[in-house]
Amino acid sequence: MSAYHLMLFSHVGLGVAALASFWVAALAKKGSGPHKLAGKVYVLVMAGLLLPAIPLSWRALLHFSTVFGLFLFYLLLITATALWRAWTAVKRKRDFAAYANAAFRRLAWANIAAGAAILGVGAAATQPVLMAFSAVGVLAGRGMLNLAQAGPPHARWWMGEHLSAMLGCGVATHIAFLLIGLPRVLPAAWNGPALQTFGWLAPLAVSAIARVLLSRKYLPAPVQSPRTISPVSTLRSAP
Repeated sequence: MSAYHLMLFSHVGLGVAALASFWVAALAKKGSGPHKLAGKVYVLVMAGLLLPAIPLSWRALLHFSTVFGLFLFYLLLITATALWRAWTAVKRKRDFAAYANAAFRRLAWANIAAGAAILGVGAAATQPVLMAFSAVGVLAGRGMLNLAQAGPPHARWWMGEHLSAMLGCGVATHIAFLLIGLPRVLPAAWNGPALQTFGWLAPLAVSAIARVLLSRKYLPAPVQSPRTISPVSTLRSAP
């Protein structure tokens, strides 16, 4: 067995473990023993998953497609960023300054720069998937910078960071399953540009919806500033 096939099979095996542990953590009660254990397994598996992905992305860059190789490295960056945020937000939930440190800001700028670069690559290659995914890095990096500058919006800031980051990791996990694992099992059924586009964009859309629903459930409602309170609502609430 060649080194390439060894890396490929290890990547696929870790991907299956990541998918399973993600859903165990997602379905288990938040804060429970199974949730914490599955979450730790997921983070460790994902960390191991990113290591063989580096030479695989380099191989794609050199021998398959420059555009696709650059996109894979971009996915590595945004996935590693999400994984790091998911882990450190919980570990440093009592120390916001330690979480949003200088490395946090540098990582934010790296995501913004990479997202802008992928937007340019996608526009030049007329690849709508790349152009859509470029927003992930730009928006994530901007959100990180805004958080670092404004400070924690509420006491459960770490939960918001953890949820967003884990959903981002989940997007990467499900894209890998839909576009790498599933085509190997169902090569005839899972083929064609429409299904490929669905595999890239559907996890992104589902994660956006899940972020809204989970925020309503686990995060405090945003506090209205005096400017956002309308005169009508004020008169209605008056005795």
